[in-house]
Amino acid sequence: MASGNVDYWAFFADDARRTGSALYARLAQGVCGDDQLRALAAHAKTGQPHANVLFAAVHFLLMRGAQHPLHDFYPDFNGGHMADGDPFPPFRDFCLSYREQLLPLITTRVTNTNEVGRSALLHAGFRVLAREAGAAPLHLIEIGPSAGLNLIWDRYGVRYTRDGAIASEIAAGAPLVIDCALRGAGNPPSGPAPAIAHRLGLELNPVALTDDDDRDWLRALVWPDQGARLSRLDRAIALFMDVKPEIRFGDALALLPAALAAAPADQTLCLYHTIALYQFSREMRTRLDAMLMEASRSRPLWRLSFEGALEGRYPLSLIAYRGGEKNARGLALAHPHGTWLEWWGEE
Repeated sequence: MASGNVDYWAFFADDARRTGSALYARLAQGVCGDDQLRALAAHAKTGQPHANVLFAAVHFLLMRGAQHPLHDFYPDFNGGHMADGDPFPPFRDFCLSYREQLLPLITTRVTNTNEVGRSALLHAGFRVLAREAGAAPLHLIEIGPSAGLNLIWDRYGVRYTRDGAIASEIAAGAPLVIDCALRGAGNPPSGPAPAIAHRLGLELNPVALTDDDDRDWLRALVWPDQGARLSRLDRAIALFMDVKPEIRFGDALALLPAALAAAPADQTLCLYHTIALYQFSREMRTRLDAMLMEASRSRPLWRLSFEGALEGRYPLSLIAYRGGEKNARGLALAHPHGTWLEWWGEE
């Protein structure tokens, strides 16, 4: 669906409503019927989702101190509260008043969101993967890691709840514990985390957490009425600075062959990605799959995928590649930010 058309904005409004952002649902609904704002958002780089870029650019300027009544409608600036009334008129006025400040952000920045909550899903998925692959430590390669915060998924704890009560916990004493509500009867595995021998990210659009602009843009990508995500992001950044896994900058498909070849034979080779491949064309996805099929002729490898929306729900899948063939199975459905998980796989 093309980012600039009315149907796209209507879809985004519905998706924002389903995923828990009443503010962005209303703003997207307003932009849907506003030619000027749709034209402004259309300055985004090719392939970038217009809504995310426009909304993040506005959020960024407000974070940096832009003075405007719109500020009162952003809960993260107001202790979780939002002004009464319709936020769209002040949003529209802000966009038109700050158009010249917004354009440099819209035309250069990308939606390299780094949602730490997805690590609650990775904890479960990698436990299944490790159980299937054997005792060898994991050699992790993440496609599209943004700043790399989900490269250290094992450094976070997870608190799985069901109907408000704790169902299970992982590393409850960790500096950052992610809350994830369970849906359905399934329980994700919560035993000891598999050993990790190596972490590597392949990223086309790098985010330098030591750079104030990059760090603030990453924060601006968090939806303003979801303050818990922002707090979680800030704590994850602090943990990341202690580990600093390697991130190589460039086209993932160009970098991947060398990265796969470099993995030691005594490590379990794992590729993973979380809501990153929407920026891949169909041809690029086909190339990625073919590359992994070919690599599996010399050694087995595994792929953990969290991609593709089904009415606000995203499937978590595990694909095993062996001898030039693959076997895929679904493990769960989940909220795109890891807020909830419906587990299908083994416990």
